[in-house]
Amino acid sequence: LLLQEDPGAVGTEVEVELLKIEQYVDMVLGYLRIGSIHADLSPQEVPLEALVRESVKKVSTLFIHQKSTTLQISSLPGTVLTDKKWFSFVLEQILTNAVEDTGLGIRAEDLPRIFERGFTGYNGRGGQRSTGLGLYLCHEVLQRLGHTISIRSEPGKGTAVCICFARGTLVVE
Repeated sequence: LLLQEDPGAVGTEVEVELLKIEQYVDMVLGYLRIGSIHADLSPQEVPLEALVRESVKKVSTLFIHQKSTTLQISSLPGTVLTDKKWFSFVLEQILTNAVEDTGLGIRAEDLPRIFERGFTGYNGRGGQRSTGLGLYLCHEVLQRLGHTISIRSEPGKGTAVCICFARGTLVVE
């Protein structure tokens, strides 16, 4: 039944589920387009903070209604040479899985394989829903953009994602 004490809660739950569906659709489309990404690249100098804030705003519904979740954005001065659309895709994938968190963490034996296509690890086989595509696509997209991604994690303490931007590897048209 959709009857609850708080009628706004139903709308919020629907918003969250729609955002999750949109993320899965974006992931599938990204997977299908990854082989021809070079034909779709439009690299440019982009203000990093604006890019991050735009991605956070897009997925903010997931954070707003979780009382135990807080999101902090440090000052991110400067610009990066990247493709705005594809880099936003990566950011949204990471944000929906948390950038630096104090959550479950990833087991040490799973860390070397987290960027493999289809790998879900211990957490993905448990109660978490995992396709094994999100981090694979992040790695592949960033590699094609000339950037790198690394992850450090400790079970029970959380996970941190680091993206390193390379300069001069993309042709600006």
